Amino acid sequence: MTVSRVLRNRGDVSASTRERVLDAAKRLGYVPNKIAGALASQRVNLVAVIVPSLSNLVFPEVLSGISEELEDSGLQPVFGVTNYSGEREEAALYEMLSWRPSGVIVAGLEHTDAARAMMKNSGIPIVEIMDVDGEAVDSVVGISHRRAGEEMARAIVAAGYRRIGFLGTKMPHDHRARKRLEGFEAGLKDAGITLADREFYSGGSALLKGREMTEAMLERSPDLDFLYYSNDMIGAGGLLYCLEKGIDVPERLGLAGFNGVDLLDGLPRRLATMDACRHEIGRRAAAIIAGHSDSGLIGGERVELTPVLQLGDTIRRR
Repeated sequence: MTVSRVLRNRGDVSASTRERVLDAAKRLGYVPNKIAGALASQRVNLVAVIVPSLSNLVFPEVLSGISEELEDSGLQPVFGVTNYSGEREEAALYEMLSWRPSGVIVAGLEHTDAARAMMKNSGIPIVEIMDVDGEAVDSVVGISHRRAGEEMARAIVAAGYRRIGFLGTKMPHDHRARKRLEGFEAGLKDAGITLADREFYSGGSALLKGREMTEAMLERSPDLDFLYYSNDMIGAGGLLYCLEKGIDVPERLGLAGFNGVDLLDGLPRRLATMDACRHEIGRRAAAIIAGHSDSGLIGGERVELTPVLQLGDTIRRR
């Protein structure tokens, strides 16, 4: 009974006894059978975490926030990757929910009908992350990407730019990027400006792709005076291309990305961007699952964080 209480981290056991039991288990290579415990509780101590990508620099930092918050909770995150596919997300949810996890953290608010039904009927905490522009299944933690796009548009217009292009990857499957573009165009419209050009690519984010997209757009529309990228990776590629070609940034051409990734610290010039609060999003989502939420709510929690605009060195200062 004492060994059982120690291994399940329950009951009143002295520190010295706990240490002796854990030391013996470690020497014997003993691993408890969690499936047996799950048969009684109908739950395992796993948290299903489903994200679109691990190659995108954004999501590893989200996962870091989740892992940090769950570290002393007795819960263990397990990860699934969808590659921005609704069908893959549905399949990942089906497999993970079949193990009866203690909660689910999933990126985005857009899901297939079957995926949404599975989450609603699961009877466990569900937290959708990254985005608050839409209807949540249960709890949601994120930012408004539409407002982020609008704020960036206002900053660009205030700096005097008028001929503006947008470059995006994973379009239209990256719903957050799509919403930022919608907000961006709405912000430009308020100033009487329409988007002059756009370049979309369905693949992933990479420096080389940013260079190629920038070159294609400037060859097609050489009179553009600003380029807004859907993320910092392709924005950084665009900046390197412009500097290589001797384009005067930010006077001749302004640039901005999105996410505020650490990669920008190593560039010759600091790319304008917006911090997407990704580590805090992961931490706050995990806190809801673990019952550590400041609000004390059980389900139905809405946490909207505010991204911070960073003008960097690629937007003119007026």
